Amino acid sequence: MRSPAPHLTPSEAARRLGVSAKALRLYEQRGLVEPGRTAAGWRAYGPAEMARAAEIVALRALGFSLAQVARVLAGNPEGLEQALGAHQAALEAQLRQLMHTVEKVRGLRSGVAQGRTPSIGELAGLLAPAGEVRLAFDLPWPWGGERFELRDIRPLNYIVGPLGSGKTRLAQRIAETLPNAAWLGLDRQAECGAAAREPRAGHALAWLVEDGATPSDALIALLAGLEAEGPDAVVVDLIEHGLDQATQQALIARLRRRGPNARPIFMLTRSCAILDLAAVGLDEAIILCPANHSPPTLVAPCPGAPGYEAIATCLATPEVRARTAGVVAWQLAA
Repeated sequence: MRSPAPHLTPSEAARRLGVSAKALRLYEQRGLVEPGRTAAGWRAYGPAEMARAAEIVALRALGFSLAQVARVLAGNPEGLEQALGAHQAALEAQLRQLMHTVEKVRGLRSGVAQGRTPSIGELAGLLAPAGEVRLAFDLPWPWGGERFELRDIRPLNYIVGPLGSGKTRLAQRIAETLPNAAWLGLDRQAECGAAAREPRAGHALAWLVEDGATPSDALIALLAGLEAEGPDAVVVDLIEHGLDQATQQALIARLRRRGPNARPIFMLTRSCAILDLAAVGLDEAIILCPANHSPPTLVAPCPGAPGYEAIATCLATPEVRARTAGVVAWQLAA
């Protein structure tokens, strides 16, 4: 007699699916999956629920919004072509990057055939994306002029630190130092009015609204800066400013789906909806500005890693962040 298939807790199910427990809860809230319940009332994922959740994860990996996922699961193909087109564009970008790397390998092989041994830097460069930017500068006040270097710039880079840690000055210096970088300050709503009418920003807004975001002037201004053509990198002050929790979750999900070759975004944040430590991927980096004004450092998103607890204590829920909005507004006006 075969024993019944095991039922998993949300954390166990999330680990097997490669997503966060918060993502599973979001799928449940949107009616995409309905976990069972134990006798004690706890959520439990059996084989049917795991199969359904795996389908959702696969569709999300293809770039589908939650609304598109719901329609596909219901047998409605609306929006399917658009979502597949976006996925095709991402794959084509990866193919161009791969061909660029092939050309570099071909050049190094040609040099070896002619008796020239490639340097360690050239070999290491085969693992780096094309046009990788390396960042180095002397830290401004409140630091003592120490050298700050960032050799591996990811598509998503979080800057976190307590109040008074200097994280805003660090972000501004990054924007000044990175070639052709754009700075989106807290006054972006006043600066991005005309650009907000650009088609790219409108398309991004429509996608986010389908994914549960709340339309607002703050979101439109942010998208205008993030989607603007021209900058090779974007640095954003408090990316969650003016956005509710659902909007923050939809926004970070979209940013994560840009792919490994997307232009870098550096974002200050104090929101656990934006920086979910359990969901940080390989294309993301966390920069901590310590309270004691030690030089900023990269922190691995792993419990027990140096700096991890400091990062966790800096993050708050969107509800808590909303209660501090008056402080942010006062700082902006000062």
